[in-house]
Order: sequence, then structure tokens, then C-alpha cells
Amino acid sequence: MPFPLLWRGKGNIDMNENFVDYVKIFVRSGKGGAGSAHLHREKFVAKGGPDGGDGGRGGHVIVRGNSQLWTLLHLKYTKHIHAENGQNGGSAQSFGAFGEDKYIEVPLGTVAKNAETDEILFEIIEHGQEEILAKGGRGGLGNVHFKSATNQTPRYAQPGEPGIEGWFILELKVLADVGLVGFPNAGKSTLLSSVSAAKPKIADYPFTTLVPNLGIVKYYGHKSFVMADIPGIIEGAAEGRGLGLRFLRHIERNSVLLFVISADSKDIAQEYNILLNELEQYNPELLDKQRLLAISKIDLVTEENIKKLKSQIPKGIKCTFISAVTNKGIAELKDMLWETLNGQ
Repeated sequence: MPFPLLWRGKGNIDMNENFVDYVKIFVRSGKGGAGSAHLHREKFVAKGGPDGGDGGRGGHVIVRGNSQLWTLLHLKYTKHIHAENGQNGGSAQSFGAFGEDKYIEVPLGTVAKNAETDEILFEIIEHGQEEILAKGGRGGLGNVHFKSATNQTPRYAQPGEPGIEGWFILELKVLADVGLVGFPNAGKSTLLSSVSAAKPKIADYPFTTLVPNLGIVKYYGHKSFVMADIPGIIEGAAEGRGLGLRFLRHIERNSVLLFVISADSKDIAQEYNILLNELEQYNPELLDKQRLLAISKIDLVTEENIKKLKSQIPKGIKCTFISAVTNKGIAELKDMLWETLNGQ
């Protein structure tokens, strides 16, 4: 089923040169306040018992999902994030105030990792979802907790616990229903611009698309789904060649992968297998996703050549022929995508 994206229906999502999908930040939660070792004193009460209050908890560092954000740009130059320390306990069993929590707003699809171990801590996929990145230290107990029959006036209390600090990675994986997969200049950006309001840069040279582009594809009856175009994949992308490695992670979030291969390809089956192999090398689980194939730019070839191309289509995958320039086959493509997304 399509992702229940909160931005659906707003048109297109603009991801320009300010798109940032990876940041490394240093985080420190607040330390807990110390408990009080105060002894009760007032007129005519020379030796009152212990009345020291507990210290306050240190502030947490919390990551919160925000559907209005599309990039981690706002965190690019914020390398250090600190929460407030808890306050110390006081007399008359008064508790110290909690340290103020520090919130980090992130776009949906953000993954938090430990920078040292690369362990995935959590993923933010819903608006308003909150996850604690670094817990604040607990406040220390006041001396009132240590009073006993054999120790009526304890003159000690607990110190507060220290906060947590360390380096963390926030990595954005774009949330979209359909991800476009193909070589540079396969016609992915032109397709996205023809089916949505997105305006990706389009030119006749490789790597025109340098950042992911998202578009809202309108369907019948006010229905819609989100399509994502990532920079073209080349052979060896999973090993770091070209731009593919940096952006392959955005495909992990897509429900359906739409492979786009140009009609002027020398060998459609070979190109498809190369793309498939790069996905498998990066993450074998990507092959479990539903896959469709669109042969683009059919306006550049004759009907006779299209018949020949049909014999090159890999077996076991639904395929359609399209031209984003003339809109030929676009309606059929939308039908195929919608039916696949909804399990029909």
C-alpha cells in the first residue's frame, strides 16, 4: 500500500541544491541535579530531621518527525546539540527542576545511527513521532531517602547521574511510493515532470539529476501517489562509482521500483540485469520489492523497432512502453503503478 504521506496532494516537493541527506552531530544530554543533604531548621527546632529534596532529571535529546521538512539542511552547520542540566534538590523536600529537553526536528524517513558502531537506533516515519537519542541523567536522591532507625540525620545525598554524549549520524531515506531506477539519461526526470508538478533539471547529458526529486502523481478520483527520481545508476554504483552509492539508500523506502530503460538501448535485458545486480550488491532485500519496467523514449523509434524491443523484455516483469514527450502510454503506466501499489 502507498505510504500515508502527510504532504500528499500538495503538488511537488522541491529538492534543490540545498538538499542534504546526511549529517553527523555531537549530542550531549543534561546531567541530573544533585540531591540535597539539607537538615530541617526552624525556630525552637534545633535538630530537625533530614528534608533534602531530589535533584531534577537532566534534559533528553529527542528526535521528532516533521512532515514539513524535506532535508537535513538545517542541521548541516549545527554540529553540537546540548540539553539542559537538571537542577539540584532543595530544602523542605523540594525537587530540583528537570533540565529542558532538546528537540531535533527531522524529515520523515530519517534514520539515526551510532557513529562509532554504525548501529541503527531508530527510524522516524511518522509526523510527530518522538525518539530519545540521548537520555538525560537521573537526579540524585535527597538525604530524606536515607533516614533510618539507626541513622536519624544522614548528612549525605546522591549526586546526579551524568548525561550521555557522543557522535550520531542522521541519514535521510526519502519516503515515496514509487522509485525510478535507471541509467543516466534514461528519461526518468522527463517522466517525473510529465506525470507530476515536479520540475527536475533535464538535459541531454549524464547525471543531470544530482539530488532526489519527488513528485505527486495525480490519479483518478482525487487519488495520488508519490514518485521519486534519484540520480542515475551506473555499473559499479554499489561499489562507489558515479553518484549511485550515495543515493541508493533512497530506494529502500519505495514500495514499488519502476525500472526505466530507453528505447534506444542496445540491449534492454542486459541493462535491466546490470541495474538489478547493483541493487542486489547494495542491499539484497531490494530484490524483494515489486518491480515494473517502462521502456521510455518510444517517440524516437519506429513501430517496427518497438515490436523488436518487445522480444528483449526480461521474463517475469510487467512492462509498458511510454513517451513522456508525447504522453503515449502514460495513462497505462499510471494504471499499472496504482494497481501494483494497491495489490490488485
